[in-house]
Amino acid sequence: MAVLAQDRPTTLVESIPAADPAPLGLAAFALTTFLLSGHNASFIPDAVWIGPALFYGGLCQLLAGMWEFRNRNVFGATAFSTYGGFWMGLGIVILLFFLSKNFAEALAGTNLTSGLAWFLLAFAIFNTYMLLWSMRVSVAVFLVFLTLEITEILLVIGFFNISHGGTEWWLHAGGWAGIVTAGVAWYASAAGVVNGMSPVPVVPVGAAPIGRLGSPMPRRAEV
Repeated sequence: MAVLAQDRPTTLVESIPAADPAPLGLAAFALTTFLLSGHNASFIPDAVWIGPALFYGGLCQLLAGMWEFRNRNVFGATAFSTYGGFWMGLGIVILLFFLSKNFAEALAGTNLTSGLAWFLLAFAIFNTYMLLWSMRVSVAVFLVFLTLEITEILLVIGFFNISHGGTEWWLHAGGWAGIVTAGVAWYASAAGVVNGMSPVPVVPVGAAPIGRLGSPMPRRAEV
């Protein structure tokens, strides 16, 4: 590892941050959540959500997470990247279920609903600590994670219930909770767009409930 000479002149400069990717990530999450939740609530046709899950909720949200890394926003990077992966993973599972005979046979009977329950439970665990840390971002972001937590828990109960011969009541309840989640996420996205276009906040998102985290570390480079 080379060591710079002490007499070498250096200048610390702050790079220009990228545009805020959060409104894109929230919008992608909101739309895909709305479509899948509408299906779970039984008023949107099956499978229409798979394309958006792969490319909007999945790819676009993953890209938003990568741009949050660029902006040194560890919370946004973790949240958007994880849920981008969530949507792509879920979309691929269902797509393979429809297209691959061997894959469908592996998820025959109650294996699909039971597998979806465990899939959602794993993400609910992740969402729990993100819910706690979201209280240091804003009220709007906290409400996104709170409603999402409720949605995931209801869906976990619903899929386990179906796996054991129960009704789809819990699944439908999770669908309607997901509609609320999508609405909250759309609001947060809209606020981010218009507030990013104005020198002063236009749409309120609410102050962080337990105090905002410190600003990201400044980006520095030697030239």
